[in-house]
Amino acid sequence: MNRTPKDIFRWLPGAIISILLIAAILYFVDLRAMVSAIRNANYGLLAIAFGIGFIWMWVRAIVWRTLLRERASLKDVFFTIGEGYLLNNFLPFRLGEIGRAFLLSRKSDMQFMEILPTIVIERVMDLGYSAIILLAALPFVVGAEGAGQVGIIVGVIVFVGVIILYVLARYNQWALDIFHKLSARWPSLQKFGGSFLESFFAGLGVLTDGWLFLRLLFWMTLNWGIAIFSYYLMILAFFPEAQPVWGMFGLGAAAFGGAIPSLPGAVGTFEGAFGGAITLLTGDESTALAVALTGRLYNYINSGVIGGIGLLREGQTLSGIYEQLKNFRTKGEQA
Repeated sequence: MNRTPKDIFRWLPGAIISILLIAAILYFVDLRAMVSAIRNANYGLLAIAFGIGFIWMWVRAIVWRTLLRERASLKDVFFTIGEGYLLNNFLPFRLGEIGRAFLLSRKSDMQFMEILPTIVIERVMDLGYSAIILLAALPFVVGAEGAGQVGIIVGVIVFVGVIILYVLARYNQWALDIFHKLSARWPSLQKFGGSFLESFFAGLGVLTDGWLFLRLLFWMTLNWGIAIFSYYLMILAFFPEAQPVWGMFGLGAAAFGGAIPSLPGAVGTFEGAFGGAITLLTGDESTALAVALTGRLYNYINSGVIGGIGLLREGQTLSGIYEQLKNFRTKGEQA
Protein backbone atom coordinates (compact mmCIF):
# COMPACT_ATOMS: atom_id res chain seq x y z
CA MET A 1 0.00 0.00 0.00
CA ASN A 2 1.84 3.06 -1.28
CA ARG A 3 1.46 6.27 0.71
CA THR A 4 1.94 9.76 -0.68
CA PRO A 5 3.73 12.50 1.32
CA LYS A 6 0.32 14.06 1.93
CA ASP A 7 -0.99 10.80 3.39
CA ILE A 8 2.10 10.47 5.61
CA PHE A 9 1.62 14.02 6.92
CA ARG A 10 -1.99 13.24 7.83
CA TRP A 11 -0.99 9.93 9.40
CA LEU A 12 1.93 11.31 11.46
CA PRO A 13 0.09 13.12 14.33
CA GLY A 14 -1.93 10.03 15.20
CA ALA A 15 1.17 7.85 15.01
CA ILE A 16 3.02 10.15 17.42
CA ILE A 17 0.13 10.06 19.92
CA SER A 18 -0.05 6.26 19.74
CA ILE A 19 3.71 5.81 20.13
CA LEU A 20 3.89 8.17 23.12
CA LEU A 21 1.01 6.40 24.85
CA ILE A 22 2.52 2.97 24.19
CA ALA A 23 5.85 4.18 25.63
CA ALA A 24 4.08 5.53 28.73
CA ILE A 25 2.17 2.28 29.22
CA LEU A 26 5.33 0.18 28.94
CA TYR A 27 7.11 2.49 31.40
CA PHE A 28 4.48 2.25 34.15
CA VAL A 29 3.32 -1.36 33.71
CA ASP A 30 4.95 -4.45 35.17
CA LEU A 31 4.86 -6.80 32.19
CA ARG A 32 5.44 -9.89 34.31
CA ALA A 33 2.45 -9.02 36.48
CA MET A 34 0.40 -8.40 33.35
CA VAL A 35 1.29 -11.85 31.93
CA SER A 36 0.44 -13.43 35.28
CA ALA A 37 -2.96 -11.69 35.24
CA ILE A 38 -3.66 -13.07 31.78
CA ARG A 39 -2.74 -16.60 32.89
CA ASN A 40 -5.01 -16.39 35.94
CA ALA A 41 -8.02 -14.86 34.17
CA ASN A 42 -11.42 -16.54 34.20
CA TYR A 43 -11.53 -17.90 30.66
CA GLY A 44 -15.13 -19.08 31.02
CA LEU A 45 -16.29 -15.48 31.47
CA LEU A 46 -14.07 -14.36 28.60
CA ALA A 47 -15.58 -17.00 26.30
CA ILE A 48 -19.09 -15.76 27.14
CA ALA A 49 -18.03 -12.14 26.56
CA PHE A 50 -16.47 -12.96 23.20
CA GLY A 51 -19.55 -14.92 22.15
CA ILE A 52 -21.82 -12.02 23.11
CA GLY A 53 -19.59 -9.84 20.92
CA PHE A 54 -21.02 -11.53 17.82
CA ILE A 55 -24.56 -10.78 19.05
CA TRP A 56 -23.44 -7.16 19.46
CA MET A 57 -22.32 -7.11 15.83
CA TRP A 58 -25.67 -8.51 14.67
CA VAL A 59 -27.61 -5.86 16.62
CA ARG A 60 -25.26 -3.17 15.32
CA ALA A 61 -26.13 -4.32 11.80
CA ILE A 62 -29.82 -3.87 12.65
CA VAL A 63 -29.03 -0.34 13.90
CA TRP A 64 -27.36 0.57 10.63
CA ARG A 65 -30.05 -1.13 8.52
CA THR A 66 -32.67 0.94 10.38
CA LEU A 67 -30.79 4.08 9.45
CA LEU A 68 -30.70 2.82 5.87
CA ARG A 69 -34.51 2.44 5.97
CA GLU A 70 -34.03 -1.30 5.35
CA ARG A 71 -33.08 -0.72 1.71
CA ALA A 72 -30.33 -3.34 1.94
CA SER A 73 -30.55 -6.92 3.17
CA LEU A 74 -29.57 -7.62 6.76
CA LYS A 75 -26.99 -10.16 5.59
CA ASP A 76 -25.25 -7.62 3.35
CA VAL A 77 -25.33 -4.97 6.07
CA PHE A 78 -24.00 -7.45 8.65
CA PHE A 79 -20.98 -8.46 6.60
CA THR A 80 -20.35 -4.91 5.38
CA ILE A 81 -20.23 -3.53 8.90
CA GLY A 82 -17.76 -6.26 9.81
CA GLU A 83 -15.67 -5.33 6.78
CA GLY A 84 -15.73 -1.68 7.80
CA TYR A 85 -14.52 -2.43 11.32
CA LEU A 86 -11.83 -4.72 9.91
CA LEU A 87 -10.64 -1.91 7.63
CA ASN A 88 -10.52 0.50 10.58
CA ASN A 89 -8.32 -1.95 12.49
CA PHE A 90 -5.65 -2.07 9.81
CA LEU A 91 -6.00 0.94 7.49
CA PRO A 92 -5.29 4.60 8.32
CA PHE A 93 -7.60 7.65 8.39
CA ARG A 94 -10.68 5.73 9.60
CA LEU A 95 -11.10 4.45 6.05
CA GLY A 96 -13.43 1.76 7.34
CA GLU A 97 -16.26 4.29 7.55
CA ILE A 98 -15.78 5.37 3.93
CA GLY A 99 -15.21 1.72 3.03
CA ARG A 100 -18.55 0.70 4.51
CA ALA A 101 -20.44 3.19 2.36
CA PHE A 102 -18.37 2.27 -0.70
CA LEU A 103 -18.82 -1.50 -0.29
CA LEU A 104 -22.54 -1.37 0.48
CA SER A 105 -23.19 0.91 -2.50
CA ARG A 106 -21.97 -1.98 -4.69
CA LYS A 107 -24.29 -4.49 -3.01
CA SER A 108 -27.51 -2.46 -3.00
CA ASP A 109 -29.43 0.07 -5.07
CA MET A 110 -28.29 2.90 -2.78
CA GLN A 111 -25.75 5.52 -3.80
CA PHE A 112 -22.58 6.18 -1.83
CA MET A 113 -23.80 9.62 -0.73
CA GLU A 114 -27.10 8.20 0.48
CA ILE A 115 -25.26 5.73 2.69
CA LEU A 116 -22.55 8.04 4.07
CA PRO A 117 -24.86 10.29 6.17
CA THR A 118 -26.27 7.23 7.93
CA ILE A 119 -22.73 6.45 9.12
CA VAL A 120 -22.29 10.07 10.23
CA ILE A 121 -25.52 9.86 12.24
CA GLU A 122 -24.48 6.51 13.72
CA ARG A 123 -21.12 7.89 14.86
CA VAL A 124 -22.67 11.06 16.28
CA MET A 125 -25.11 8.93 18.27
CA ASP A 126 -22.26 6.71 19.44
CA LEU A 127 -20.49 9.76 20.88
CA GLY A 128 -23.71 10.81 22.58
CA TYR A 129 -24.26 7.38 24.12
CA SER A 130 -20.64 7.13 25.27
CA ALA A 131 -20.93 10.55 26.96
CA ILE A 132 -24.19 9.54 28.68
CA ILE A 133 -22.75 6.21 29.86
CA LEU A 134 -19.55 7.83 31.16
CA LEU A 135 -21.49 10.53 33.00
CA ALA A 136 -23.89 7.95 34.48
CA ALA A 137 -20.93 5.96 35.85
CA LEU A 138 -19.06 8.93 37.32
CA PRO A 139 -21.00 9.20 40.64
CA PHE A 140 -19.68 5.72 41.47
CA VAL A 141 -16.08 6.45 40.52
CA VAL A 142 -13.65 8.25 42.79
CA GLY A 143 -11.22 10.76 41.28
CA ALA A 144 -12.80 10.99 37.81
CA GLU A 145 -13.89 14.64 37.89
CA GLY A 146 -11.83 15.45 34.79
CA ALA A 147 -13.56 12.71 32.84
CA GLY A 148 -16.88 14.23 33.85
CA GLN A 149 -15.95 17.58 32.32
CA VAL A 150 -14.88 15.87 29.10
CA GLY A 151 -18.14 13.92 29.01
CA ILE A 152 -20.23 17.07 29.48
CA ILE A 153 -18.32 18.92 26.74
CA VAL A 154 -18.68 16.03 24.31
CA GLY A 155 -22.35 15.65 25.22
CA VAL A 156 -23.03 19.32 24.45
CA ILE A 157 -21.13 19.12 21.15
CA VAL A 158 -23.05 15.99 20.14
CA PHE A 159 -26.39 17.58 21.07
CA VAL A 160 -25.62 20.66 18.97
CA GLY A 161 -24.47 18.43 16.11
CA VAL A 162 -27.72 16.42 16.16
CA ILE A 163 -29.75 19.64 16.14
CA ILE A 164 -27.81 20.92 13.11
CA LEU A 165 -28.32 17.63 11.27
CA TYR A 166 -32.04 17.72 12.10
CA VAL A 167 -32.39 21.29 10.80
CA LEU A 168 -30.60 20.33 7.58
CA ALA A 169 -32.86 17.30 7.17
CA ARG A 170 -36.01 19.30 7.92
CA TYR A 171 -35.18 22.30 5.74
CA ASN A 172 -33.04 20.66 3.07
CA GLN A 173 -34.60 22.60 0.20
CA TRP A 174 -33.69 25.86 1.90
CA ALA A 175 -30.10 24.66 2.33
CA LEU A 176 -29.97 23.53 -1.32
CA ASP A 177 -31.26 26.91 -2.53
CA ILE A 178 -28.55 28.72 -0.57
CA PHE A 179 -25.89 26.42 -1.99
CA HIS A 180 -27.08 26.97 -5.57
CA LYS A 181 -27.03 30.74 -5.10
CA LEU A 182 -23.53 30.74 -3.64
CA SER A 183 -22.14 28.35 -6.28
CA ALA A 184 -23.80 29.98 -9.30
CA ARG A 185 -20.42 31.27 -10.58
CA TRP A 186 -18.95 27.75 -10.67
CA PRO A 187 -21.21 25.47 -12.78
CA SER A 188 -19.09 22.33 -12.24
CA LEU A 189 -19.12 22.81 -8.48
CA GLN A 190 -22.85 23.51 -8.55
CA LYS A 191 -23.57 20.35 -10.52
CA PHE A 192 -21.41 18.05 -8.41
CA GLY A 193 -22.23 19.71 -5.09
CA GLY A 194 -25.95 19.79 -5.77
CA SER A 195 -26.05 16.08 -6.51
CA PHE A 196 -23.87 15.43 -3.47
CA LEU A 197 -26.13 17.42 -1.12
CA GLU A 198 -29.37 15.93 -2.47
CA SER A 199 -28.12 12.42 -1.72
CA PHE A 200 -26.76 13.53 1.65
CA PHE A 201 -30.07 15.12 2.70
CA ALA A 202 -31.96 12.02 1.56
CA GLY A 203 -29.85 10.00 3.99
CA LEU A 204 -30.58 12.45 6.80
CA GLY A 205 -34.31 11.90 6.33
CA VAL A 206 -34.33 9.29 9.12
CA LEU A 207 -34.16 12.14 11.65
CA THR A 208 -37.53 13.49 10.53
CA ASP A 209 -39.37 10.15 10.64
CA GLY A 210 -40.61 9.83 14.23
CA TRP A 211 -41.41 6.07 14.23
CA LEU A 212 -38.17 5.20 12.45
CA PHE A 213 -36.17 7.31 14.89
CA LEU A 214 -37.80 5.58 17.89
CA ARG A 215 -36.87 2.20 16.43
CA LEU A 216 -33.34 3.48 15.95
CA LEU A 217 -33.14 4.57 19.60
CA PHE A 218 -34.40 1.14 20.76
CA TRP A 219 -31.83 -0.83 18.77
CA MET A 220 -29.00 1.60 19.58
CA THR A 221 -29.80 1.43 23.31
CA LEU A 222 -29.91 -2.39 23.19
CA ASN A 223 -26.61 -2.41 21.29
CA TRP A 224 -24.86 -0.29 23.92
CA GLY A 225 -26.42 -2.37 26.71
CA ILE A 226 -24.91 -5.52 25.18
CA ALA A 227 -21.54 -3.76 24.92
CA ILE A 228 -21.66 -2.75 28.60
CA PHE A 229 -22.40 -6.35 29.60
CA SER A 230 -19.53 -7.69 27.46
CA TYR A 231 -17.06 -5.20 28.92
CA TYR A 232 -18.27 -5.96 32.43
CA LEU A 233 -17.63 -9.69 31.87
CA MET A 234 -14.14 -8.99 30.53
CA ILE A 235 -13.31 -6.88 33.58
CA LEU A 236 -14.90 -9.44 35.93
CA ALA A 237 -12.67 -12.15 34.44
CA PHE A 238 -9.66 -10.30 35.90
CA PHE A 239 -11.22 -8.53 38.90
CA PRO A 240 -13.76 -10.77 40.73
CA GLU A 241 -14.87 -7.77 42.83
CA ALA A 242 -15.90 -5.80 39.72
CA GLN A 243 -19.29 -4.08 39.69
CA PRO A 244 -21.52 -3.58 36.59
CA VAL A 245 -20.80 0.15 36.71
CA TRP A 246 -17.16 -0.69 35.95
CA GLY A 247 -18.30 -1.95 32.56
CA MET A 248 -20.05 1.37 31.94
CA PHE A 249 -17.04 3.43 32.96
CA GLY A 250 -14.58 1.28 31.02
CA LEU A 251 -16.69 1.25 27.87
CA GLY A 252 -17.31 5.00 28.00
CA ALA A 253 -13.60 5.70 28.40
CA ALA A 254 -12.67 3.22 25.64
CA ALA A 255 -15.13 4.87 23.25
CA PHE A 256 -13.52 8.26 23.80
CA GLY A 257 -10.07 6.72 23.44
CA GLY A 258 -11.06 5.27 20.09
CA ALA A 259 -12.03 8.74 18.85
CA ILE A 260 -8.56 10.24 19.49
CA PRO A 261 -6.21 10.44 16.46
CA SER A 262 -3.98 7.39 16.48
CA LEU A 263 -2.52 4.54 14.49
CA PRO A 264 -5.07 2.25 12.79
CA GLY A 265 -7.33 0.43 15.24
CA ALA A 266 -6.78 3.09 17.95
CA VAL A 267 -3.51 1.38 18.92
CA GLY A 268 -2.28 2.94 22.15
CA THR A 269 -5.23 5.27 22.64
CA PHE A 270 -7.67 2.40 23.27
CA GLU A 271 -5.31 0.73 25.75
CA GLY A 272 -4.54 4.06 27.41
CA ALA A 273 -8.20 5.03 27.82
CA PHE A 274 -9.63 1.62 28.77
CA GLY A 275 -6.64 0.57 30.86
CA GLY A 276 -6.49 4.01 32.48
CA ALA A 277 -10.16 3.78 33.47
CA ILE A 278 -9.64 0.36 35.08
CA THR A 279 -6.48 1.60 36.82
CA LEU A 280 -8.49 4.49 38.25
CA LEU A 281 -10.99 1.98 39.64
CA THR A 282 -8.49 -0.55 41.00
CA GLY A 283 -5.04 1.02 41.30
CA ASP A 284 -3.60 -2.04 39.48
CA GLU A 285 -2.17 -0.78 36.19
CA SER A 286 -0.66 -4.15 35.18
CA THR A 287 -3.90 -6.12 35.41
CA ALA A 288 -5.74 -3.16 33.88
CA LEU A 289 -3.52 -3.42 30.81
CA ALA A 290 -4.33 -7.15 30.61
CA VAL A 291 -8.03 -6.21 30.52
CA ALA A 292 -7.39 -3.57 27.83
CA LEU A 293 -5.46 -6.04 25.66
CA THR A 294 -8.33 -8.50 26.07
CA GLY A 295 -10.67 -5.77 24.88
CA ARG A 296 -8.49 -5.26 21.81
CA LEU A 297 -8.55 -9.01 21.08
CA TYR A 298 -12.34 -8.90 21.50
CA ASN A 299 -12.55 -6.21 18.80
CA TYR A 300 -10.11 -7.98 16.48
CA ILE A 301 -11.92 -11.33 16.71
CA ASN A 302 -15.38 -9.86 16.03
CA SER A 303 -14.31 -7.75 13.08
CA GLY A 304 -11.79 -10.33 11.85
CA VAL A 305 -14.23 -13.22 11.68
CA ILE A 306 -17.24 -11.34 10.29
CA GLY A 307 -15.29 -8.93 8.10
CA GLY A 308 -12.96 -11.68 6.91
CA ILE A 309 -15.87 -13.88 5.85
CA GLY A 310 -17.41 -10.89 4.08
CA LEU A 311 -14.23 -10.16 2.15
CA LEU A 312 -13.83 -13.82 1.18
CA ARG A 313 -17.43 -13.95 -0.07
CA GLU A 314 -16.73 -10.98 -2.33
CA GLY A 315 -13.22 -12.01 -3.41
CA GLN A 316 -11.69 -8.90 -1.85
CA THR A 317 -8.48 -8.20 0.09
CA LEU A 318 -7.55 -5.39 2.47
CA SER A 319 -4.88 -4.05 0.13
CA GLY A 320 -7.24 -4.25 -2.84
CA ILE A 321 -9.97 -2.30 -1.05
CA TYR A 322 -7.43 0.25 0.13
CA GLU A 323 -6.38 0.92 -3.47
CA GLN A 324 -10.01 1.13 -4.58
CA LEU A 325 -10.77 3.66 -1.83
CA LYS A 326 -7.73 5.75 -2.78
CA ASN A 327 -8.84 5.80 -6.42
CA PHE A 328 -12.41 6.60 -5.38
CA ARG A 329 -11.21 9.50 -3.21
CA THR A 330 -8.99 10.81 -6.00
CA LYS A 331 -11.89 10.81 -8.47
CA GLY A 332 -14.03 12.65 -5.93
CA GLU A 333 -11.36 15.33 -5.45
CA GLN A 334 -10.93 15.74 -9.23
CA ALA A 335 -14.66 16.08 -9.71
